Amino acid sequence: MPGIRILGTGLHVPGRPYTNHDLARVLDTNDAWIRQRTGIAQRYFCPPELGVSDLALPAAQRALEAAGRKPEDLDYILFSTMTPDHLFPGSGSLLGAKLGCPGVPAPDLRTQCAAMLYAFQMADALLKADAARTILIVGAEAHAGFMPWSDWDILEGTSDSKPSEAAWARATKHRGWAIIFGDGAGALVVEKATDGAGIIATDLHSDGRYATQLCVPAGFRGRPWTNNAGPDDDAWLIQMDGRDVFKFAVTRLPRSVKAVCDKARVELTDIDWFIAHQANQRINEAVAEKLKLPLDRFPSNIDRFGNTSAATIPILMDEMRRDGRLREGQLVCLMALGAGFHWGSVLVQV
Repeated sequence: MPGIRILGTGLHVPGRPYTNHDLARVLDTNDAWIRQRTGIAQRYFCPPELGVSDLALPAAQRALEAAGRKPEDLDYILFSTMTPDHLFPGSGSLLGAKLGCPGVPAPDLRTQCAAMLYAFQMADALLKADAARTILIVGAEAHAGFMPWSDWDILEGTSDSKPSEAAWARATKHRGWAIIFGDGAGALVVEKATDGAGIIATDLHSDGRYATQLCVPAGFRGRPWTNNAGPDDDAWLIQMDGRDVFKFAVTRLPRSVKAVCDKARVELTDIDWFIAHQANQRINEAVAEKLKLPLDRFPSNIDRFGNTSAATIPILMDEMRRDGRLREGQLVCLMALGAGFHWGSVLVQV
């Protein structure tokens, strides 16, 4: 049965890149330490006056242009983010208004770094059910507001002063995750395929037993919901057990890839590309090793963008389409693990 055909892709990142040397101005780290542990050399940060719907707008416009479609052609928007413009409403509706297609259904998906897998499955179902003809899939993140430092002028090099001892200690306390994340948006325009393209098999999972290993504790569990916590309270920041997340990822992702291949009755060697969420280069290298596959089939851009959570897969797919690596007819395995935990893989012929 016909499924997804990717018609166009686009990406957008804000401002200039921030290097590892920039981060070393506000916390105890250095370029070699970050590269060795993550593979990241730089990332982008969203300026304070913008949100994810603003980052998503140029990415969506570029995807529409590449697809030869206009905003009014859209029947559905699937917006994935864990850093929305507001607690509510969702950012999908804001993007629809900014694109010039108000009224188009535009739900937000909250499966964090694994969101693209779920978005692909939902888009495939909508197309097969004839509930939509043209769908915009978006992943966008603005992690800058999470960062555990307040001395942005020092980080940007516009001030020669030094962070206070307390500010330095707080930022350093959270460096395990603060060095990882970056901001940006990726978008894809998809329609129903008229040939063999589309999702061939999926293997998706969620398990809330591991939620505390990667989470932001703040939420609507108190009265008031803020629990009277101030803006500097760590409850508003990401809490991550990096070692456990790493172990879970390098154990479960290879299993999922093998499971999705078994469902589709294809061999690992039949797959052209393994497009993994760009969380940590060491994770993707370990997954490739466990699958006994060459690393050159695991494309990577984490060194230039960092971990943009829901945006990593569409950003990477856009780069690959535009430079000619990702071509029609190829067999691609998407894989990701995100907070929740949510994880899995999707096998798709593009």
